[in-house]
Parts: sequence; structure tokens; C-alpha cells
Amino acid sequence: MLMIRLRRTGAKKDPHYRVVVADRAAGRDGAFLEILGHYHPRQQPAEVFFNMERTETWLGQGARMSDTVRSLYRRAKRGSVEEVSEAPPAAPSDAELEAAAEVEAADVSADAEGDPVAQQAAEEADAEPAADADAAEGEVEGDASADEEAEEKSNEV
Repeated sequence: MLMIRLRRTGAKKDPHYRVVVADRAAGRDGAFLEILGHYHPRQQPAEVFFNMERTETWLGQGARMSDTVRSLYRRAKRGSVEEVSEAPPAAPSDAELEAAAEVEAADVSADAEGDPVAQQAAEEADAEPAADADAAEGEVEGDASADEEAEEKSNEV
């Protein structure tokens, strides 16, 4: 007898299930005939996808559903669980990330305009790197003059 049931995939403590058609005697993660959908219970809301056309075909050929799959199938059929497409959402491009960073920077500067404390903090943040750069230049110049003095002394000897 054919069963439409769940086949566990995914990592430890992060279950994902495939809805498959398998022989009743096959193990939970054993051989199967076809994948009919998937179920991701840990997502909020839970993600359920059924290929309704193929599921109806297998049911017409005498396959029976497990209790869990029957429950998921009913929920998907009446629409209480959103059906999703097979394609995952695309990751944002570099240009989109840069645009978002610019918008965030503009929001931070706009917030600082009305707040005198934020303005002072922003001015100090801008001034600190310049002060550090001036100090670093002075150290480099001081090191150069010390090297010149040492060289003059070695030339005198």
C-alpha cells in the first residue's frame, strides 16, 4: 500500500520535512517514489508547500495520507497556511546594501540636527580622528629628527 507521509531532512534540532509518496513498508527516511511538497515547522508562520495536482493524482491511485500529512493538507487546501513557491527569496545585492547604509547614515545625521547633545557627540567623533592623525604626524616628525641627530653624531666620530 502507498502512503503519503513526511520524510525528515534538516539538521539536528532544526527539522525540515518532505512530503513523499512511499511504500508503507519502507522506513521513515527510506526509499520513496515522489516528492509532493515540503514542511518547515520552525519557521513563523510554518511553511507548507503541496503540489496539489500531483497529490490529487496519487490519492486517485489509492495512496493514503498519514494523519499529520492529512492535517497539513487540509490546512493548505483551505488556506490557513500560506502556500509558497519553490524559489527562495533572493539575497539583497551590493547596490541595495549600500543604498540602505546611505539611508541609515542620513537618518542618523538628521536625528543629530535637532539634538544639541547628539551634535556635540558627532563633532567630537569627527574631531578625534583628526587629532589622532596630527599626533601621529608629530611622532613621525619627531622620530625623523631623532634619526638625523643620531646620524650627525655618528658622522662626527
